[in-house]
Amino acid sequence: MNQGNHYKRKKQIRTFVSIIKLLVLLGFIIGIPAYVYFNYPEFISHFNSLEEINSFLLQYKTASIFVYIGLQILQIIISVLPGQALQFAAGYAYSFWFGYLYSIIGVTFGTFITFYLARWLGKDAMHLFFGEERFTRFVHVLNSKRAYIVLFVIYLIPGIPKDLFVYAAGVSEIKMKPFLFLSLVGRTPALMGSVMMGSMFKNDSYTGLIILGIVAVVACIIGLLQRNRFLRWADKTYQKMVK
Repeated sequence: MNQGNHYKRKKQIRTFVSIIKLLVLLGFIIGIPAYVYFNYPEFISHFNSLEEINSFLLQYKTASIFVYIGLQILQIIISVLPGQALQFAAGYAYSFWFGYLYSIIGVTFGTFITFYLARWLGKDAMHLFFGEERFTRFVHVLNSKRAYIVLFVIYLIPGIPKDLFVYAAGVSEIKMKPFLFLSLVGRTPALMGSVMMGSMFKNDSYTGLIILGIVAVVACIIGLLQRNRFLRWADKTYQKMVK
C-alpha cells in the first residue's frame, strides 16, 4: 500500500514538474509574439500581403534573413504552423537557391532545438501535450530496429503526419545525428518544391507553377491514401536488408 502511494506521489510530482515546464515553454512561445504585436504594431503591418512582405525584405535584406530563419525554426518547434507557406514566401522573397538555403538552415536548427527540447521536457510532458497513446506509438516506431528506414519514408512521402516525430525522437532511443540527417534528406524534395513554387510565382512562371502545384497535390493525396502501404513497404525493405 505504501509503495502504491509512493509511486502515485512520484507520478503526481512528475506531472506537476511537466506542467511547469510546458507553461514556461508556452510563455516564451506566446509571450514573444504578443510583445511584438502590442509594442510594435507597425512591424506587423509589413506582412499584410506578399508585395508588402517582399518590399520589407528588400528594405532590410540582411536582417530579414535572420528573421526568416528564426520563423522557420519556430515553425518546427510549433509543429502546427504551416511550413509550406513559409517556404513559399522564402522562394518569393529570396529566389529559389537562397530561399532553399535559408529554409534548410532554419529546419536544421529547428529540428536540433526541438529534439533536445523534448528531451528536457520529458515523456510525461509529451504525454500531456500530445496524448499518451498516440505519442507512445510514435516512440515505439523510433525505438524499433526498422526506425531509420521508416523514418526516412515518413519524411519523404507527402501527406504522412510527421510533426510529432521530432518530439518523439527526443525522448526515444534514436541518436540525434542520424535522425537529423534522415529527416533533412527526406524533407528536401517537398521543401524544394514549396520554395520553387514561390520563386515561380515571383517570376510569373504560372504554367510551371500550376504543373508543380498539381504534382504536389497529387503526391499529397497519394501519400495520405497510401501511407499504410508505404510503411508496410518500408517494413518489408528492412526485413530484406537484415536477412
